[in-house]
Amino acid sequence: DSIEPKDKDNIIRREGESVTLSCTYDASSNYAMLYWYRQYPNREPQYLLRKGARSWNREEDIPDPRFQSITSESSTELTIKSVTLSDSALYYCALRVGAQ
Repeated sequence: DSIEPKDKDNIIRREGESVTLSCTYDASSNYAMLYWYRQYPNREPQYLLRKGARSWNREEDIPDPRFQSITSESSTELTIKSVTLSDSALYYCALRVGAQ
């Protein structure tokens, strides 16, 4: 099982615009949970959301309404609406597979 970003370059947006980050993943299980985190310099990663895919596609936890996520059989996207300067950070996608 693996996951990696689609675009490894810096993404630049003006304040107020939206941005979409995406990762592709390969999972041997039909139960996939995708997570997004962000990390500011010299800080621990901060949880943003989780969204299920495949057989877990009804599962989600998205605390901040500015964030949206779409998952598919092999990818996950994080959209940040109306970005601000405080959204400047390093973003991580993560994959958890279930054994069900």
